[in-house]
Amino acid sequence: MRERILVIGGGFAGLNFIKHIDKRKFDVTLVDRNNFHSFPPLFYQIASSGLEPGSICFPFRREIRRGRAKGINFHLGEVESIDFMKRTVKTQYETLSFDKLVVAAGTTNNFFGNTELIKYVYTMKSTAQAIRTRDEILDRLERAAIAKSADERRKLLSFVVVGGGPAGVEVAGALGELKRFIIPREYPTIKQEEVSITLLEGASTLMAAMSEKSQRQAQKYLKKLMVEVRLNSLMTQYSDNVVTLSDGSEIYSGMVIWTAGVTGQPISMKGTMQEVMGKGYRMKVDEYNRVIGLDGVFALGDMALMETKDCPHGHPQLAQVALQQGRLLADQLNAGEFRKAFVYRDKGTMATVGRDMAVADIGKVHLSGFIAWLTWMFIHLLSILGMRNKISVLIDWIWSYFSYGTSLRLLLHTSRWPLRSRWGEK
Repeated sequence: MRERILVIGGGFAGLNFIKHIDKRKFDVTLVDRNNFHSFPPLFYQIASSGLEPGSICFPFRREIRRGRAKGINFHLGEVESIDFMKRTVKTQYETLSFDKLVVAAGTTNNFFGNTELIKYVYTMKSTAQAIRTRDEILDRLERAAIAKSADERRKLLSFVVVGGGPAGVEVAGALGELKRFIIPREYPTIKQEEVSITLLEGASTLMAAMSEKSQRQAQKYLKKLMVEVRLNSLMTQYSDNVVTLSDGSEIYSGMVIWTAGVTGQPISMKGTMQEVMGKGYRMKVDEYNRVIGLDGVFALGDMALMETKDCPHGHPQLAQVALQQGRLLADQLNAGEFRKAFVYRDKGTMATVGRDMAVADIGKVHLSGFIAWLTWMFIHLLSILGMRNKISVLIDWIWSYFSYGTSLRLLLHTSRWPLRSRWGEK
């Protein structure tokens, strides 16, 4: 009888694992809260109406009926708890058994103890969150277009982005392009000076993981797009549309977009006295991605905390780490032995700020401007699943490049009724 492998999460790590695991040796089941794989690096483009959600999402059931993922089982559900003693995983719908468990659940937003923020700020850690962010931006633009006073327009169109990492820089740049190019063309009743975009970063630099050249260049690009960058500015509170900073100063903001940090997906753990969770709610693993102290349990990608000489605080929570760990673990389980320790191969870091404005650090090579932007486009296109999705994204990007516009600014308010038991409404 084949061993049962249960994989939690169909992100980069989980999907790459199930593509390479030998389905002739193992009975593999994937469980995920969504019925599709998504591409998080482009969530900000959904939020800014640059891409359709379907362009960066790929249904699991289409993927598992053919190709390298063929032969696995898929179960929809959000994992609520893991019982290591009983070897079971519980979702809101069912309880699943396993012989081996691979935890690749990814991350969620980290509010650093200020849990009330989840009620008031907009986030982009899922396709659904990106869509909601897009709808709020468009709603504010439409309301501002018919507002009677400049003061009302300024309040509606005051945006604050919290977090100066690549995600924060990219969404601030997308808002800057909206302010500089789209509003004068499509919203003639709104003046550019009535739109304010502020990027807050608690550290002294943007994108701390990138080179100083990239950091300086990104800040220049943001200034060109009319975005105010405030470094050493740590947000401590947001209430009544007022952002309070650690130095006591305040900023009015009608909409706050949070990109300041991530933490591992919270899952209740039962049946073990072993402390398996480390900093950032990541599972402590050895150099083979085996969870320390638990037999037959593995963690991959953002959920894995592997402390090495080169990465004493764990590897960066990036797609390349997840992809490489997923492939290596599958190969070693297929071989039936763990002989090769994981070594991260850094293929570079990049971020795009706007049209023809991007930065990239690839080894010792630093790129910026148009060539970095083309490199960013090429690598992201290769990484998206499905030829249809690749073509759709490429067409949208080409159209946007030459027209300075997009046909995707559709404001789609979800219907309130009927109530859904899934959300605890009935």
